Amino acid sequence: MAATLCGKLLPKKGWLPLTQNIRHGSKAVTRHRKPMHFLKQKLMAVTEYIPPIPAAPHGAYPSPTNVSQEQESPLMRLSKRDLAAVFHDCKMVAVVQNNGSTAADMMMLKNRLHKHNMKVKFFPNQVMRSFLRESIYSNMAPLFIGPTVLLVSEEPKVREMLSTLRNSPQMVLLGACIDDTLLSPQGVASYAKLPSLAAVQGQLASGLGAPMSLTASLMGRHPAHLTALLRQYVEQQNKDA
Repeated sequence: MAATLCGKLLPKKGWLPLTQNIRHGSKAVTRHRKPMHFLKQKLMAVTEYIPPIPAAPHGAYPSPTNVSQEQESPLMRLSKRDLAAVFHDCKMVAVVQNNGSTAADMMMLKNRLHKHNMKVKFFPNQVMRSFLRESIYSNMAPLFIGPTVLLVSEEPKVREMLSTLRNSPQMVLLGACIDDTLLSPQGVASYAKLPSLAAVQGQLASGLGAPMSLTASLMGRHPAHLTALLRQYVEQQNKDA
């Protein structure tokens, strides 16, 4: 009888009880991580290791020999010769950025400029930089980034150029060289507000002729009137002295 009870009550090998005691509740935490001091955080950020930038693989950039050979090509020399003739013959050379204009837009722009005896010239940026590097117009080199065109004319017709560009919003003026002077877009707008050369010459001629006409009219007056004027002038000079 005792053996039977012991066999029923005692657990067998490899047997687990149907019920188990599970402890519920939060675990006891005895240590918390202390926050790092802000001075130490700054020190760690300053002394952080920055790995060096890996060098470009061989062949990623063109070799200097290839560039020199391209610069000495006959086509580049011919383009630089044409470009030198443009800067020599034209008093106005404007640099305009082409922002995706179509062939029809470019044809319309050429027709509008042709009415004012202006032309559109296309030169690669590589040719432009090579020419400007060796000329007195080297300060224009930063303007030639991306697709650009040249608007040239033998006489500086700034007002006509600006009015034409207003009708072509895809063409943006970057700068211009007018009478061997490099101007920004704001400088070109200010230059357009100046009076024409004929108007300035007329104002100068009228200003120089006014004293002569006044002198002639005084000489035509009566001698007594001229004597009174001279006496008054002498008295004014004595008072000022």
